[in-house]
Formats: sequence, structure tokens, C-alpha cells
Amino acid sequence: FLSSLGDERPRQWSENMRAILLDQPGTLDTLRVDEVSEPQPGTGEIRVRVAAIGLNPVDYKLAGRGNPAWSYPHILGLDVAGTIDTVGADVDSWRTGDRVFYHGNLARPGGYAELAITTAHTTAAIPDGVDFVSAAAIPCAGLTAYQGLVRRLNVQAGHTVWVQGGAGGVGGFGIQICRHLGATVITTASAGNHDYVRRLGADHVIDYRKEDVPARIQQITDGRGVDAVQAAVDGETADQGVRALAFGGAISCIAGLPTLSDDTFARAISLHKISLGAAHNDNNRDAQLDLARMASEMIALVAEGRIAPLVEQLIRLDEVPAGLAQLETRHVRGKIVAEL
Repeated sequence: FLSSLGDERPRQWSENMRAILLDQPGTLDTLRVDEVSEPQPGTGEIRVRVAAIGLNPVDYKLAGRGNPAWSYPHILGLDVAGTIDTVGADVDSWRTGDRVFYHGNLARPGGYAELAITTAHTTAAIPDGVDFVSAAAIPCAGLTAYQGLVRRLNVQAGHTVWVQGGAGGVGGFGIQICRHLGATVITTASAGNHDYVRRLGADHVIDYRKEDVPARIQQITDGRGVDAVQAAVDGETADQGVRALAFGGAISCIAGLPTLSDDTFARAISLHKISLGAAHNDNNRDAQLDLARMASEMIALVAEGRIAPLVEQLIRLDEVPAGLAQLETRHVRGKIVAEL
């Protein structure tokens, strides 16, 4: 890709890097590949030479509306895997050459570029045996599912969990996490993805296009309902999730909150809003450190073969806008990863 652009200068001579740029909030067809100055790490930061980066729905959503904290042109991209290129001041936990991955800060320039900056304490190591592409598929979708199911819902062996949207990234990781924990998994998916979600570990699959999902869940659970719901689609399906809960059950919401009433809480349910990346801009240092801890725990499961990274498509950097357009249809299976 780079040689096709006619730039054959030795890497050490260049003070610029290639990146996908957003000049102002707009449609995905306005994204362009161009050169910008290489970023420099500040105190407590590291610079990563990007090897792979995962695509996520939040990228196309933010491309359209922007962020008040951004300056333009802005670089999108949250899920970075690569090798540390430069270490900033006061960083003693990493060295140049370390293989790392991370979930980036939405308010800062991202990883659709040759080089990216992140905070050292929110970064995790890639273990031997796990490649960059697999690592880049994990952060946004994988840690969202992990935070919801493990940190918030406390899913355990013997629980029954409804994982919504099982063929997507968050749903696919959610199914596998629940299977690993010993829970019974109910998921929703279109007919063409039923075999796929079963391979991931779903025990029961419901076609949301043809069936009354809450009613079917009541049949599966003998009228009890589920212990937990990972609500990953929208507010309407979050409402369905609340109706499907057993007394004292819990729901984690990612893409929309349910409509709540006193009658709902009379059933003693608990509600958790997952906002993974918001920890970057909060004063809670432990929440920031937990981004790295969860990443380390998740990638250990990948290294052990207990969880698959769900990479369904591997693309080039210049194909990222088209990949994001695919995500915008909301019918993409698994993860799309760009390899540099």
C-alpha cells in the first residue's frame, strides 16, 4: 500500500506518517488517507507503531457527529495493537519493542495511522502466541462484554444469560465469556447466523425476526426468566431484556437504556450502563487501570484457546472507510480488523 503511493524513503528519514483523516464531522466517504506529522508521547504516555487496528461502530457514529475535544483533521480508531516505538517521560512499566494493545481514548487522536499515542497505564501486553490481528480485535467489543458480564453482572456457573445480538462483536465475545464461566447462554440472531453462534457456545438460539423473543425465553426457562441480560442492540431490545429477567436479575446496557418504572424495580432488578472508554477522562485512576487489567485477563483467555478473537475480515488501512460502511449496516458478523 505505501509503495503504491510512491513514498520509498527510508523510514528513519521521515517525520510524517500515513493516517486516515477526518477533516470535519461527516459521512464516511469524506475520510481520506494522507500524511500528517508523527505524534510525540507526553509524560506518562507511549507511542505505538501500529500493526493492526480493530473497527468498531463507535467510529462511524463519531465520524458523523464529531467530539468537542477534537481538533481537525482528526484520526479515528480505538482498538490498537502494535510495538512500542517511543516511551515518554516518567514511564517505567514499558520499554521500546514491547508488544502491546489497548482501548484508546475517544477524546484523543486514534489508531488509524502508522503511529499512535496512548497512556502507559491503560495498556496491556500481548502474550507470546497471540498475533497483532487477534489482539486488535479484542478491546472495544471484548472488554465491553467482559466488563458487563464479569465486573457488573457477576455471571457464574449455573446462571442463564440472554446475550443479545450474538453474531456481532460484543455478542460473540459475550457468548464465549458466558460459556467459559459455565453459564447457559440464550442468544438472538438471524437465521443465517444460527450455526455460527452455536459454534461460539450458545445453548439456545432465537430468530428475533420471526419469534416473540421474551415469550420464547419464558418457555426456555420454564417461566422463571434469565439471571442476566447483555443488552447490546438498542433501547427497544433493552426493554425486552428487562421483561425477560427473573426476579432479582440484572441487565448491562451498551447501546441504549430500557424504559424503567417503579413496577420494574419492584422486581428487585439491577441496571448497569456500560461506558468502557469513559474511564480515560474520569478522575478514577483505578477505573483506568482496570482497562489494562481486563485486557490482560481477556487476552489470556485468547492465548489459552478459551475464547476466539472473532476476526471475520482482514483489510488494509485504506479500506477502513469501506469497512466502517459495512458496520453501519449493523449486519456484520464478528470483527473486522485492518492490518498495516
